[in-house]
Amino acid sequence: MNTQTKGKVCGAVTVGERGQVVIPAQIRKSFKIAPGDKLIVFAKPDMIGLIPTEEFNQFLNQLSAMAAKLRKS
Repeated sequence: MNTQTKGKVCGAVTVGERGQVVIPAQIRKSFKIAPGDKLIVFAKPDMIGLIPTEEFNQFLNQLSAMAAKLRKS
């Protein structure tokens, strides 16, 4: 998470008729989210989150590398 927004409430969104929301400009700027970017949506029983697809892919690659090291041990 970006250190400028860590643990902060940075705005509120309204869900439109088609289920769409607008990410507040401060968050888009802070996380360098641009029009056309793809985000992964994840949910827990009490929260919804977004993560840029590229960052999620990097996380999965690191996780796979760690799992491969553990299997070799």
